[in-house]
Amino acid sequence: MKTLVRAVSLDLDNTLWDTPPVLVQAEATLRAWLSDHAPRVAAQWDDQALAQLRQTVVREVPSQSHDMTFIRLESLRRVMAKTGYPEAIAQKAFDVFLQARNQVTLYPEVDQALAALAARVPLYAVTNGNACVRRVGVGHYFAASIDAASVGAAKPDGRVYAQLLACAQLPAAAVLHVGDDAWADVHGARAAGIRSVWMNRGGGLWPTELAPADHEVATLTAVVELIDRLGSE
Repeated sequence: MKTLVRAVSLDLDNTLWDTPPVLVQAEATLRAWLSDHAPRVAAQWDDQALAQLRQTVVREVPSQSHDMTFIRLESLRRVMAKTGYPEAIAQKAFDVFLQARNQVTLYPEVDQALAALAARVPLYAVTNGNACVRRVGVGHYFAASIDAASVGAAKPDGRVYAQLLACAQLPAAAVLHVGDDAWADVHGARAAGIRSVWMNRGGGLWPTELAPADHEVATLTAVVELIDRLGSE
């Protein structure tokens, strides 16, 4: 008999909200702040140059490549040093970015579906990014949140899923993971023995080099229906 679903883990970016517009707005908010508080940075470093610097940080500090907060903050520290501003300005700039980065618009069905899921099983957020379910406003639905920075590795690394299972105190077969990324979410969950659900909101094509997910959905409401079909505990 198949193991009942006893917990659901959820990716955040592009699973619960559309992320590219969020990042565009966060970058614009940061640039406006830099124009007012660090105008030499705004004048000398456009968005492309800042993005290239972040890639330089990743190459030079590969041990921190999983940590989006470190990468962005370190790049801002370097920019401030190059333009003659104190390092403390970098932290203030990052705080402005992070606040805007957590100003998201949930997909239309998400709030109601989260409530329905949380009424059935404990929910766990599992993200490679630096969005925070509490800051976004949905933290009350989640038993806990696991992120790449705190684990020291990013999905699909098995350490992330091991941390999820340790947090949930459940065997892998009792957990269902939902995410939009074929490699990070589906491949990573499968390697850990966790059942996978591919969130395919845009009708995309599955990568031919990977075995399909256990389930495919286009909305979080469909995950609620899936849980009801599979059975929960």
